[in-house]
Amino acid sequence: MPQMQLPIFPEGVTPINNNLGVVREGNTLTYIYGSLPVFSHHVDDKKTFKMFTSQLYVNGSAKQAEICRAFGVSKISMKRWVKLYREKGAAGFFEEPRRRGPAVLTPSVVQEVQGLLDNGQSIPDIARKLDLKATTLRKAVLAGRLHHPEKKRALSGNS
Repeated sequence: MPQMQLPIFPEGVTPINNNLGVVREGNTLTYIYGSLPVFSHHVDDKKTFKMFTSQLYVNGSAKQAEICRAFGVSKISMKRWVKLYREKGAAGFFEEPRRRGPAVLTPSVVQEVQGLLDNGQSIPDIARKLDLKATTLRKAVLAGRLHHPEKKRALSGNS
């Protein structure tokens, strides 16, 4: 007849469920399953925390609600982490974040637009010619990245 083993958590362990708990020792979080430590990471290592808590759920060691309750994380955050874990595995948490592509107004485009402005062309004409949005060019002028050439003033005949 199999004998049930009650989880015997060391003092200071915060229980996640009947079998799983977590303890903070200095700057380290250690996860304890039953009476054995199974994983640890630095307190400030958010990526590893997200990865391991997602793994706990996916492997059936804990429910999302139990993890949310124990660590004070939102339910939607937990769902996002689990989705990432299922799609990309543990490596997904350590990928470099995706960045926006290059801006429309690259240095070469700014130089070309400025040359056209200096030749007296209007912003709408330049936008059509270079397949840009006129509002993009107007915002660049307002931000100081482009400038209109100064208009020559007519001399007054009051001499």
